[in-house]
Amino acid sequence: MPSRYIISDHQALYFVTFTTVEWIDALPRLAYKNVVVESLRYCTQEKGLIICAYVVMSNHIHLIISAQEGFNLSDILRDLKKFTSKRLIEAIIQNPQESRNRWMLWIFRSAGQRNSNNKYYQFWQQDNHPVELSNNQMMDQRLDYIHQNTVAAGLVYEVNIMSIVVLLIMQAVKDY
Repeated sequence: MPSRYIISDHQALYFVTFTTVEWIDALPRLAYKNVVVESLRYCTQEKGLIICAYVVMSNHIHLIISAQEGFNLSDILRDLKKFTSKRLIEAIIQNPQESRNRWMLWIFRSAGQRNSNNKYYQFWQQDNHPVELSNNQMMDQRLDYIHQNTVAAGLVYEVNIMSIVVLLIMQAVKDY
């Protein structure tokens, strides 16, 4: 069933969410999060993606994004999800410390078999639920929501400038 949420203006700002199938906590490991971060970095450098904010949670990703002039945001998201799906499945298969790999792969394979768009596995749910952020109030609400996700997950105790800086520093150290 097609979504009522569509990207109509590719250079407008959107709040987008990628969610794993069955809400599986497939992204708790740093190696898996790094696949997503590296893919986002590639899309900003090579595909025209503009990222204003994002958070990678254990089973979903929130982004506030747009595309540079001349780039199609829907195409960027399609390619990003396709690439990260393949890379994350490979990472799960190749990780000898992943105790849940057989279970997760079974879920991803089952979801893939139910969806004719997939050959073997489906990692992400089909919809991105893009919401155009047409005013500052909407932008502030979604940005606050992203920040509050880190509190709800226990990554920080409260949202303030220091906790945001600490998260950015932690990510920079992990990326290094």
